[in-house]
Amino acid sequence: MSYKHHNDQELTDLLKSGDGLAYAEIYQRYHAALYIHAFKRLQLREECRDLVHELFTTLWIRRQEITFKTTLSGYLYTAIRNRIFDLLARKKLKTSYTQSIQQFAETGIVTTDHLARQNQLTAIIDQEIANLPERTRQIFELSRKKFLSHQEIAKELNLSEQTVKTTVNNALRVLRIKFGSMMFLSL
Repeated sequence: MSYKHHNDQELTDLLKSGDGLAYAEIYQRYHAALYIHAFKRLQLREECRDLVHELFTTLWIRRQEITFKTTLSGYLYTAIRNRIFDLLARKKLKTSYTQSIQQFAETGIVTTDHLARQNQLTAIIDQEIANLPERTRQIFELSRKKFLSHQEIAKELNLSEQTVKTTVNNALRVLRIKFGSMMFLSL
């Protein structure tokens, strides 16, 4: 059954009822235009691709809850615009934290604002570490907070050195993904 001749309102109604083909048609109609719209503002290919895919994933997951106050296209363009603003705000915050840490490292001068930001970042990092699986968290903390070698951790926990090394690398990869490589330097 072809959905090309359905208008946006019909597709929206079908989407809300869980029709995957209607969702696919909405994606085909709008993904390229939304990508171009995002790219004009960000000039970052991967981030734009991610934003559009996240938007469509959310659209499918929340299809029954979403109410369109305007048209489908109006909703999609507003949603992608808001995601762009959120991304820019996160990048600005990340840059601010990175600059603050870099300035401290270069000058050694600490102001209250820098201390507050550093404390906030530390709290965020600690929370993400706490979210790691228990055994991974335990091994990671022994490595990064108690400064034990892989060999010492392996001996203490009765594990192979390779298991410890793999677990620490996996934890680092998860944290890098969460924070990005620049922010991760503060660990």
